Amino acid sequence: MTNEEEVQAINQKVADRRAFLKSAGFTGLGLASAGILAGQMGAFDKSPISKALGMKPTSVMAAENADIDGAILNFALNLEYLEAEFYTVAVTGKRIADIGISGTGTGSYGPTTGGNKVNFTIPGDPALTSQITNIATELYENEVAHVKLLRSALSTSGIAKPAINLGALGIGFANVAQFITLARAFEDTGLSAYNGAVPLITSKAYLATAAQIALTESNHSGLLRYLCALTDVKVPALDSLDVVPPPAGFRYFNVSLPNALATTRTTDQVLAIIYGNSAKGTSKGAFFPDGLNGAITTIMG
Repeated sequence: MTNEEEVQAINQKVADRRAFLKSAGFTGLGLASAGILAGQMGAFDKSPISKALGMKPTSVMAAENADIDGAILNFALNLEYLEAEFYTVAVTGKRIADIGISGTGTGSYGPTTGGNKVNFTIPGDPALTSQITNIATELYENEVAHVKLLRSALSTSGIAKPAINLGALGIGFANVAQFITLARAFEDTGLSAYNGAVPLITSKAYLATAAQIALTESNHSGLLRYLCALTDVKVPALDSLDVVPPPAGFRYFNVSLPNALATTRTTDQVLAIIYGNSAKGTSKGAFFPDGLNGAITTIMG
């Protein structure tokens, strides 16, 4: 299959997903109602939703009062909370609560623990020190803005910030190399999550917002991957899908051949990374000691 054919196939899948949602009467329904309807039709197990979200009828039925768009954006908001806390602590030594983000919403609010302000000094290289400091500051500003944007878009249906443990891996804050390692992991994971979820969004307004955030995350991902190579930081693979950047890997860009398309992960695959456990039924761990808030919280595969 040529690149053009691959893109056409992907576009057709997106169109098919939206047509399926519309024809089945999913638009405007709660996610639980949609799951019940699809189950009665005998369609859910074969539907694009179950495959792309890594969900089964039981998990959908448990997601009461949550439409598909809200479920996806709240899943993204969990990840944005994590990234915003990481960069806020690394750059300022504060938490997002200290800079005016209350983190209130549906679900259980939890504290953020771990981490400290990072010393971005590169001995003997003031120019690189300045560049990395500025990059970290922009990342902090961007991710805080994403949290505010998603909270505004979701309004009263937005989730509260769950408990976050920035010290889950014991790295990220001791020096520049650790910061780059964890930042690269967050950005590549977040980007792949958006890639997997964006095609399922039915609202044009939400779709535009999520797509623009994904494009921003791709900028972050590319730059951090380049910083790995520039500063000789060898990062470990996140999972079997990870395209590890140099010097540990061989590819600067987070794309898979032969079609050079960005890595895409299901919610199950994303949860496995942020929970540090890929076992079926896992609903908390690592960076989220009490789990995520929202409809998508448990590994179902």
